[in-house]
Amino acid sequence: MLAIMVAMGVAMIISLLGTPLLIRLLVRRQYGQFIRQDGPTSHQTKRGTPTMGGLVIIISTVIAYIAANIVGQRWPGASGLLLLFLMIGMGVIGFIDDYIKISHQRSLGLNPLGKLIGQALVGILFAALALQFKDEANRTPGSMRISFVRDTDLTLAYWGVGIGLILFILWANFLISAWSNAVNLTDGLDGLATGASMIAFGAYTIIAIFQSNQNCRALVDTAAGCYEVRDPRDLAIIGAAIVGSCFGFLWWNASPAQIFMGDTGSLALGAAFAGMSILTRTEVLAVLLGGLFVIIVFSDVIQIGVFKLTRKRVFRMAPLHHHFELKGWGEVTIVIRFWIIAALLAVLGGGLFYAEWLAQQ
Repeated sequence: MLAIMVAMGVAMIISLLGTPLLIRLLVRRQYGQFIRQDGPTSHQTKRGTPTMGGLVIIISTVIAYIAANIVGQRWPGASGLLLLFLMIGMGVIGFIDDYIKISHQRSLGLNPLGKLIGQALVGILFAALALQFKDEANRTPGSMRISFVRDTDLTLAYWGVGIGLILFILWANFLISAWSNAVNLTDGLDGLATGASMIAFGAYTIIAIFQSNQNCRALVDTAAGCYEVRDPRDLAIIGAAIVGSCFGFLWWNASPAQIFMGDTGSLALGAAFAGMSILTRTEVLAVLLGGLFVIIVFSDVIQIGVFKLTRKRVFRMAPLHHHFELKGWGEVTIVIRFWIIAALLAVLGGGLFYAEWLAQQ
């Protein structure tokens, strides 16, 4: 537990103190956000606000993970290293995207094909490695079984290991791409994605701690309902580090934001969330734990789908938070209420997770 507390504390301090240093650097280099012309007119005042703040979140998370392992006198686990690889890899793609937007002064960054190729390379490598690194109990970080609150009997290897590997890579890449884009869409108001991420990863930290305490490998007598997750303590440490990083960053990202996380942060956080769902074997449960992200994505899908079919709009503007802006809601009001929704859904997801464990007893 000490290592988890250290991770959160170190990440928070580095993020809180490091963000203003990054703000000064970005302002000096004039690395400011370009605002889309078709967005709410009130957002034009945010033009030029420093972006790429996700660098602080990534760096503080990595340093906090290292510090926690040193304090805990433990070696990093395969799951932890894989999750950091996924987070950093997607963060690099987001950084390139942000840099192109800034250097070309446009709202569109890396072209769709380039972004897709980059995400695929990182996702495929992550998925392939997740099925390696067996421990003493013959467990790998990832699993070919589809998971809800734990692995189910539905396996991707039904037609053979080779086909199962291909299906797992496709499934993992779908989750990584879906969650990355979900967080990216949510990052449209000051502090919205940062606070929602803090809530979602907080829920995952608690789940990973519980999985560590109820791990089949850790228990002397294998108890009913124990978890076959390979490195839950590592996942709890990284989850806590991300919570601390977001908490410190939120001080500067809350309205009126002095810095945006940019695609550097949103793609990294979304990928890390997808990675947590895969490595904790809670892929379907993640829909509730990150429920706000799902709602915002579906608002965009509904808007586009209905407009193509009927040439009419369901919302005044998508994603959903812009709809409420155009209805006259204040930005802070929207953000706080969306945080409340995120928290309620995360609690519901956590409750289902615990209820399933109780049912096993």
